[in-house]
Amino acid sequence: MIAWVDERLGRVTMYRMLTIGLLALAAVATVLAATGVLFVEPLAVLVSAAVAVGASVAGAWGAALVCRTRPHTESAVITGLILLFLFWPTLEARYLGTLALAAVVANASKYLLAWRGRHVLNPAALGAFVIGLTGWDASTWWVADRWLLVPVLLLVVVIVLRTRRYALVGTFVVAATAFVAIRLVTGGADALDAVSTALVSYPILFLAGVMLTEPLTLPPRRWQQLLEAVVVAAVFAVPYHLGPLYSTPEAALLVGNLLAFGFGQRGAVRLTLTRQRRLTPRTVELAFRADRPVRFRPGQWVELTVPHPRPDARGTRRVFSVSSAPGDGELTVALTVPERASTFKRALGSLPVGARVRATGLGGDFLLPDDPARPLLLVAGGIGVTPFASQLAALVAAGERRDVVLVHAVTDHADLAYADVAAAAGARVLVLSPTPDADGLPAGAVHLGARRLTPELLAEAVPDLAGRDAYASGPPAMVDHTRALLRGAGVRRVRTDAFSGY
Repeated sequence: MIAWVDERLGRVTMYRMLTIGLLALAAVATVLAATGVLFVEPLAVLVSAAVAVGASVAGAWGAALVCRTRPHTESAVITGLILLFLFWPTLEARYLGTLALAAVVANASKYLLAWRGRHVLNPAALGAFVIGLTGWDASTWWVADRWLLVPVLLLVVVIVLRTRRYALVGTFVVAATAFVAIRLVTGGADALDAVSTALVSYPILFLAGVMLTEPLTLPPRRWQQLLEAVVVAAVFAVPYHLGPLYSTPEAALLVGNLLAFGFGQRGAVRLTLTRQRRLTPRTVELAFRADRPVRFRPGQWVELTVPHPRPDARGTRRVFSVSSAPGDGELTVALTVPERASTFKRALGSLPVGARVRATGLGGDFLLPDDPARPLLLVAGGIGVTPFASQLAALVAAGERRDVVLVHAVTDHADLAYADVAAAAGARVLVLSPTPDADGLPAGAVHLGARRLTPELLAEAVPDLAGRDAYASGPPAMVDHTRALLRGAGVRRVRTDAFSGY
């Protein structure tokens, strides 16, 4: 069920999904205000929303004009909607003005406080923080209301399912709830009441799901993200007052953003397309040369930005697993191009040699164990073989031999991309395909048949299955099925890489 929901959520970009989710939350808040449940005026919610979004879009266009670049209107809309829930809805011109100023500052920061194409601080948090410093207004985070708890929780669940940030959001929610509850208990509150108050009256869920998960201000590795979550939770829960600085949720998030900036390769990388080649009838590989050295590990992903006219709901940014080994001099990605491809895929696939694109992120934890003695099982669904191609190519480049079994599920033997890389690495290749016989299989590959992968089939083909470290990569439904299958077969270590919305 989760995989089914995830695949459908993946049909739209995170920008579009978050816009819809925040608009729905604003609509719920307006209805609750109109019925007297929320102690705000419904007209104030609508007017504040219009001012926040309008000023945010205007600020984005103005900053983009000054910086001679293209504005991202949908991102500006999201920033405005977030700010709506941070400042108390009002009809007073003075406070509507400070709300508009917060939106302008937030969007200006995306262009002025940026490092090599990536903004450093969460824009909405920075806008609220700056307004708080001036003393003209203060954030209230009125979204932390018991009547909005369920709608906010639903929005956070959708975001977590879409982004698969289970560990990040869960770590922050648990840590922040614990820290706040401990402080309340120390002040004399009952333990259960303290936990309830932390979850209901503090914006823990909204901060975790809507703001902490912003990808452009997250560090690239999982352990770094979890560390950031704990640090933000601690700063969030501890009250302090240092001159004009007060303990606020936005200040805590900005501390986490600065910590994240210190990790990894944070800047954008300019790439030049050097060649294209067709791997299979439906798969194309693109090779790029970077203007400066690109640091990544085999199995990690790269986020490409390709601006193009009239983008569809998938947007202008997509994440791809790198299929080349580090140090090759090129960075390659592969993509399937269906008959009804997204505007992004059409734009990327039609780029001429010499075209320039931006890599706005590199990261991921889909990494092989450092110990070369540990046997491996790699299970790929279709184009999900790309991270394995990078890992196997890196083994070949290092002259390292490992005990590797690669199970590749495809719709046709012709779709077996990177079979040459697997052969060069000495991997044993097992193929699941509806193709009725072994015709067309790479040399040495074994056809497991057309059936879906089962514990019995896998145990027969890989007798030492339980002693292997397992990795699964591909569509979410396939990855979830494979993980459950491997767990049931006794495999203790299973790492996954779901190509959500691919």
